[in-house]
Amino acid sequence: MATSNAPKSPEFTPQTNNGLQLVDLGIDTQQEHFVFLKADSPIVVSEGFETLTRIRVHYQNRTIVATLSVIQGDLIAEGQVGLSENACKTLKVKSGAVLRLSHLPPLSSLGLVRSKINGNKLSEGDFMQIINDIEKGRYSGLHIASFITACYGDNLDIEEMTSLTKSMVATGAKLDWGKPIVVDKHCVGGLPGNRTTPIVVALVAAAGLTIPKTSSRAITSPAGTADTMETMAPVNLTLDQIREVIEKEGGCISWGSAAGLSPVDERIIKVERALDIDSEGQMIASILSKKVAVGSTHVVVDIPVGPTAKVRTEEKAQRLKYKLNVIGNAIGLEVKVLITDGTQPIGQGIGPALEARDVLAVLQNKPRAPKDLRTKSTLLAGTIFEAAGICVVGKGQLMAEDMLSGGKAWDKFKAICQAQGGMKEPTKAPYQHQVLAPYPGIISSIDNRKLAKVAKLAGAPYDAAAGIEIFEKIGAHVEQGGTLFTIHSESSGELKYALKYVNSDPNIITIS
Repeated sequence: MATSNAPKSPEFTPQTNNGLQLVDLGIDTQQEHFVFLKADSPIVVSEGFETLTRIRVHYQNRTIVATLSVIQGDLIAEGQVGLSENACKTLKVKSGAVLRLSHLPPLSSLGLVRSKINGNKLSEGDFMQIINDIEKGRYSGLHIASFITACYGDNLDIEEMTSLTKSMVATGAKLDWGKPIVVDKHCVGGLPGNRTTPIVVALVAAAGLTIPKTSSRAITSPAGTADTMETMAPVNLTLDQIREVIEKEGGCISWGSAAGLSPVDERIIKVERALDIDSEGQMIASILSKKVAVGSTHVVVDIPVGPTAKVRTEEKAQRLKYKLNVIGNAIGLEVKVLITDGTQPIGQGIGPALEARDVLAVLQNKPRAPKDLRTKSTLLAGTIFEAAGICVVGKGQLMAEDMLSGGKAWDKFKAICQAQGGMKEPTKAPYQHQVLAPYPGIISSIDNRKLAKVAKLAGAPYDAAAGIEIFEKIGAHVEQGGTLFTIHSESSGELKYALKYVNSDPNIITIS
């Protein structure tokens, strides 16, 4: 693979200055680091700093890169400097600390991003330089957004996707279980309520396999696996805690960002969430790099296909399957792809706590448990059993169904939750509203994207109990005034937002 001849972004020694005293402003800028200086501060004037300049902030032997915001007025006095809350946390400083500032040298890797925007091909060395600068905190959210946009759509060929994946594998911590077979699963997303992971992990671990499942929080959906699992047990596990849970129970379900296994991936995901886009190339790199990071050898990937799913056609699903297999092989992963039905939501709940209730109902074999969620979970677990060679091909799903019916998965799930810090009951939202069928008929289609939007407007995933319960699926007969779905919200204002959208669009659920 060719490497770039472009120079690496140099390290930089802080200039000597008298230092500035940190004052706590209490400003939350989420993950973005900001530094605040008075407009007529001598350092602003002498160093030529301007608003949105990227500068380095130094404290003792620690350094972060932050975006400058110049303050007019008396919020900050001469000789003082402010940092955003997350910047203070990352730099590990408190009010009164003396900080020093320095220029950030030009980032040569930004030229590579511009080159990609112009349609040029990047090498593995190019991607390594970009990913390294992101990992070091040298890119602002705006820079990362530019990189995401440059790679969006069909802008990466399969060689570039492989290079990007290898670059992301090279950053962050990695786990090694010393076993020939370590399994994992992933869904590309786009299907509301498709919360199979907790059930699959419980089944696979109960079968004696090792499955260190690290998951993301929601990117563009009303809930991610980590969001849902967090309503039942702690997910912010360190690497040492993940090892302890795996050694004890064989499986875990944790938030990957907390363990630092794929730091660049989490930074990219945060910006993707703000942009509300999910690039195919970066999605593949994200999926596979995280599987390598947790030490997996065999991975089952679920691709739901439907007119309002993330992957809309069988042809696109087959292309994605091919890319996952080729890139997986290039980085030493055995990938098995399942193309599944994505025409409508899976389960009844959409939103962290509501999806958790579906998971618990399936694990506990309750009569009200969603059959589609149960069937898909046993399909995925059975495919893993077959890939790992613990049952003959064609018998995996039956083996999973027997384990689920016999209570082994439920016992294992409780044990995993206990090992992760203790099991708890998902919360319930205080505000609920039933959306009724305007006339009788047969449900002919359900728009996944619009239904997900209703759940997000109701407060999901940030309000764990918010979301939707959908009671009828495609093909069901409904009477006039029958309940189509119920909106759950933790505040009356968010419930109103969701209802306003529902009332403005009659085609969320189509009745023929």
